[in-house]
Amino acid sequence: MKLSLCFLAYLHLSSAVYFHIGEKEKKCFIEELPEDTMVTGKYKAQLWDKRSNNFLDSPPGMGMHVEVKDPNNKVLLSKTYGSEGAFTFTSHTPGEQQICIHSNSTKWSLFAGGKIRVYLDIQVGEHTNDYGKIAEKDKLTELQLRVRQLLDQVEQIQKEQNYQRVRESRFRQTSESTNSRVLWWSLAQTCVLVLAGVWQMRHLKGFFEAKKLV
Repeated sequence: MKLSLCFLAYLHLSSAVYFHIGEKEKKCFIEELPEDTMVTGKYKAQLWDKRSNNFLDSPPGMGMHVEVKDPNNKVLLSKTYGSEGAFTFTSHTPGEQQICIHSNSTKWSLFAGGKIRVYLDIQVGEHTNDYGKIAEKDKLTELQLRVRQLLDQVEQIQKEQNYQRVRESRFRQTSESTNSRVLWWSLAQTCVLVLAGVWQMRHLKGFFEAKKLV
């Protein structure tokens, strides 16, 4: 399948977008996440109809393939769903998680050269929880449910803080490594200039002595 240029978008805790893709196109999003964070995505694909000159609901049997890779390029999810559906995954490695989506339109000869409009809604962390169902299942009062939401939010904030510490540590190591290389490169340049100057002086001195000018 032909791979288009990745459409990189930094999505936040809750993001809903829509985009257009071709028959053999793939769209990719980057979601920067701490470890052990759940992500759910809901999508709906609509097929371009030339007769009505509009996007209509996709026919049965046509689906969308979702692939998720972690920062180490390890595949966390690779599955084909229907034209409308939802997917879920949990990050195990902190960093940029790549979410790619494309159609299985190669099965549809009549669709060749067509377009798809995809509505995508991504929820991260505590936003993935359906607190209405949780309250009904656990028989929580409104106050208990609110406390549960606050606890989930605090837990997500802690994960974000831990991830920022990891990022800060990586950035500090990169900065120190870069500063060290710049220092050694500057010293090497200085040594080369000094050696070149010494060599030129000795060469000129030998030249003048040979010409008996000194």
